[in-house]
Amino acid sequence: MASMEMSLDDIIAARPKTSHHPSQRGKGRAQILGTGGRVSPATKARAKATIAAKPAAAQTAQPHAEKIIVSNLPSDVNENQVKELFQTTVGQLREVTLHYDSNGRSKGVATVVFNKKGDGNRAHAQYNNRLIDGRRPMKIEIVMDPTKAAPPPSLASRVAPAPAANGAANAARTAASTRGRGGRRGRGGGRPKAAERTPKTAADLDAEMEDYTAASTNAAAAPAATA
Repeated sequence: MASMEMSLDDIIAARPKTSHHPSQRGKGRAQILGTGGRVSPATKARAKATIAAKPAAAQTAQPHAEKIIVSNLPSDVNENQVKELFQTTVGQLREVTLHYDSNGRSKGVATVVFNKKGDGNRAHAQYNNRLIDGRRPMKIEIVMDPTKAAPPPSLASRVAPAPAANGAANAARTAASTRGRGGRRGRGGGRPKAAERTPKTAADLDAEMEDYTAASTNAAAAPAATA
């Protein structure tokens, strides 16, 4: 009954506190993906936008690969951390090699070989340009076997556009051009079209000839009458 009278804050404060210690395995992945594995929403949004910017068609057009090169890693990342990241999130690995300079310092470049073909493409799609510690983009390059030829281009990419589409586009451009010329002519910029003449019939021509003959006769008789 006493617990029912306690407030929510008092109940939470009265609970025993337990400490959580992250395992060494989780610590390695947290170090690669960011301190403590916590990344701000803005950082996640930038990473997703960078991944989405790469056309999906370009990714699917690549042959299935099992080897990648990971670069731009922090100098304190070791081979075990690289192995733990890709093996737990992508697939089983055959080999992981972290490259060092002559002084024994990490170059921040690792070669990763998966057991399964296609896991290299999955790793590229999942982790290329992902931010490390919220500021360093991890770069992943797919390494192809030079002895294997690339797949031929798809038939859809080799077929020309439909003629109907081209004809419709040309008709639209012609109509737009005609409207433009008509608009300029309507504002007085063009020459007015000459009026069409109505063709004369035979009766009209006979009547004109009679009128001409009568006029000529009257003109000839006028001087004689004056004399």
